[in-house]
Amino acid sequence: MTPTARKALFTALAKANPEPRTELVYHTPFELLVAVVLSAQATDTSVNKATARLFPVANTPRALLELGETGLTEYLRSIGLYRGKVKNLLATAALLERQHQGQVPRHREALEALPGVGRKTANVVLNVAFGEPTIAVDTHVFRVANRTGLAPGATPLEVEQKLLEAVPPGFRQHAHHWLILHGRYVCQARKPKCGECLIARWCEYPEKECLPPAP
Repeated sequence: MTPTARKALFTALAKANPEPRTELVYHTPFELLVAVVLSAQATDTSVNKATARLFPVANTPRALLELGETGLTEYLRSIGLYRGKVKNLLATAALLERQHQGQVPRHREALEALPGVGRKTANVVLNVAFGEPTIAVDTHVFRVANRTGLAPGATPLEVEQKLLEAVPPGFRQHAHHWLILHGRYVCQARKPKCGECLIARWCEYPEKECLPPAP
C-alpha cells in the first residue's frame, strides 16, 4: 500500500470516528490493566460485566490482595481462563505493592515484568492510560493489517513494527483503536462487510467485493 493510500485510509477512519475509545470500562490505570488482562480470549462485554461487580469492591492492588484467591474468583468466574487470570492478577497486585508503591508503571519493561502482562497488554496500557503512541496488535489488528495490505506480517510483533512505520505520525495515537473496531465490526474474520467498508477503495484484499478503484 502506498503512503498516499495509507494516509487516505486513516483520514477516512478518523473522519468517521475522531476520538475512538476502548470498549473496556475503566476509570484508573489499574482498572484498565485488570480489564485488559481479563480480556485475553474473552469478550469486552463479558469483562465489563465482571468488572462492574468487582471494581466497586476492589479496584486497587491492595484491595485485590485483601480479596484473596477465593474472593477474587467469585467475581471473575464468568471470564474465560479465570483461574490463571486470578493468579496472575494477584501476583501482579503484589508486585505493584512491593515495587511500585501500588501504582501502574508507565514504562514498557516494568509493565511486561508483571505476571500475565505481555507486549500487547503493555501497549494498550501505555496508549490508553498514558497517551503513548503505541500500537497494540490483537487478532483484529493483525487481520486488518494483513488483509488490507496496510502492514502485512507473519507475527504480531512484525505487524506492530510495520504499522509504526506505515501509520502517518498524526494518526498513531488512535491507530490501533480504529483498526480494532474496524476488524471487530466491519472487516470480520469469516465474512468481511466489504460493501459497508469505509476504506475498501484502498484495501488490497483480493477477495473483496468489486468496488470503484481508489482516486
